[in-house]
Amino acid sequence: MENRGLLFIPDISGFTQFVNSTDIDHSRLIVQELLETLINANQSGLEVSEIEGDAILFYKFGECPGMDELYKQVAAMFRGFHRHLRAYDQSRFCRCRACQSAAGLTLKIITHYGEFTGYNVKSFNKLIGKDVIVAHQLLKNDIDQHEYWLVTDPCLTAKPLEGPESWMEWTPSMKQTESGEIGFQYVQLGELKNELEPDPFPASEFARRTKVFSVSREYSTDMVSLLHAAGNVSFRHRWQEGVRKVEELNHWLPRIGMRTRFHRAEGESIVRASSYHFEPDHIEFSEIDESTQDLDYFTIVLLAEGRCRLTIDHWRVQGLLGGWVFDWTRKRRLEEEYRRGLERIEEVLPEVPKYAMAD
Repeated sequence: MENRGLLFIPDISGFTQFVNSTDIDHSRLIVQELLETLINANQSGLEVSEIEGDAILFYKFGECPGMDELYKQVAAMFRGFHRHLRAYDQSRFCRCRACQSAAGLTLKIITHYGEFTGYNVKSFNKLIGKDVIVAHQLLKNDIDQHEYWLVTDPCLTAKPLEGPESWMEWTPSMKQTESGEIGFQYVQLGELKNELEPDPFPASEFARRTKVFSVSREYSTDMVSLLHAAGNVSFRHRWQEGVRKVEELNHWLPRIGMRTRFHRAEGESIVRASSYHFEPDHIEFSEIDESTQDLDYFTIVLLAEGRCRLTIDHWRVQGLLGGWVFDWTRKRRLEEEYRRGLERIEEVLPEVPKYAMAD
């Protein structure tokens, strides 16, 4: 049995068009996160042979798992994939074509049982065998929709196939491969997306907080460029006084929940992106310092074509312990630092990439 096992391939449909028609930097990071999500959803002891651009070749030597076990693994990856896409679409800051069109990516999964073996090339474990070729050839087929689970006859333990869920409607088919004709059945998985629960509604950011001051400045630019200049943490040390360096702690792309470590002259602090909202004439986003609970609320308003205003409202937790009721000197100093920061954003704007926008 050491040369027989399961081949399991989740494949991101629409990948080629997505990469070819969108910003390469962000599309690369989006696909990277999705592939990591699929790997993290591995609950069946599958091994990763290799990552093939838009797909992952998993394998497991031994007897073929039963349909119930296979379905649990398929469902875990499918739900995880779409939960990640939905969460990113609802929380993302970026308005580039890649980030806006990511929600349209789909997932298909191929499961095949057959003969293959592995060999090592330095630190890489590669698979070889006719059934590895068969599994990959099954990725190209005549199935119209692109969110399905395909199971070859060698995996099936019962014919006609039923379940594991009552809504499943299996369709039999055949494909001519280099190794001959192989039979399979497939089922659409779109129903699983209906089972995803919506994210909880966030609590109010302004509860228990008081606005301490507000600063504004107008710029000759578009809203998205100003969003990236002010909101992209890679530029933050360029304009925000006292910030020497910003280190990302999680998430490759800016979104709600992203946490970063701010290195300042007086020490370090963790800052979390806490909200984001986009409208054609304004953008709002905010971030919270997890140690002080100070909140900065950014509002970008479109004044005219090529002309925008950025406002930063600084909020602090209510109460005398914070010292803001009486410490007017500190308040004025911090407000002036923010005003100077807004001036320095002018120097950052020319370096902001012009991201391709969705139509």
